[in-house]
Amino acid sequence: MDATATIPVLTVTDRALLDIRELLAAEDDADDLALWVEVTGANGSDYVYDLAFESAGNRADVDIVDEHDGLRVVIPAASVDALRGATLDLPDDPEQGGLVLRNPNKPDPLAGIDLSADGDIAEKVRVVIEKIVNPMLDQHGGFAQLAGVQGTKVFVLMGGGCHGCSISWLTLKGGITKTAIEAVPEVTEGVDVTDHDTGEHPYFTSAEGATSVATTDA
Repeated sequence: MDATATIPVLTVTDRALLDIRELLAAEDDADDLALWVEVTGANGSDYVYDLAFESAGNRADVDIVDEHDGLRVVIPAASVDALRGATLDLPDDPEQGGLVLRNPNKPDPLAGIDLSADGDIAEKVRVVIEKIVNPMLDQHGGFAQLAGVQGTKVFVLMGGGCHGCSISWLTLKGGITKTAIEAVPEVTEGVDVTDHDTGEHPYFTSAEGATSVATTDA
């Protein structure tokens, strides 16, 4: 038996149940409704979800229906693997409304993209920055773009919240360079050519105007 089959598809915390039941009770046909939790797509390294009350009778035979202390939760079959092990909860910040879906699973931003196909390093790195790096940096108001390639060395410009950031070197090493090397093995080094002195939070000035990071960490 697949070990993952023993992991609950979705856990609903007690505090989330209280809020959901309150919302459900306000519906005219509450007795007929179930909470549907579905993965509708992906945004970078995170899934996009849709949570809604819908008639439990609309489910297909292959869909999963779980009872959570009287609350019926329907998970469409296509979303089961992506949600397995996730927890539906309330935000830790009491001033923040809504529900939070904490999911240990992540989509593959490069699914369907063959980086081993014809194309030079620059083209492949651009795809990696667009599909993986920038969706992560966007969460903090930053972005990166490829400035150029020299051999197996890639040169990167940072913008937004990454421009002038005091930990931009860490973003380059642990984020951009590591991700590029994992996806494009030809890459051996990443170089930040951003003028961080001109950012909103200037931190350092490199004597040569660039910070270079080579990483081979697993």
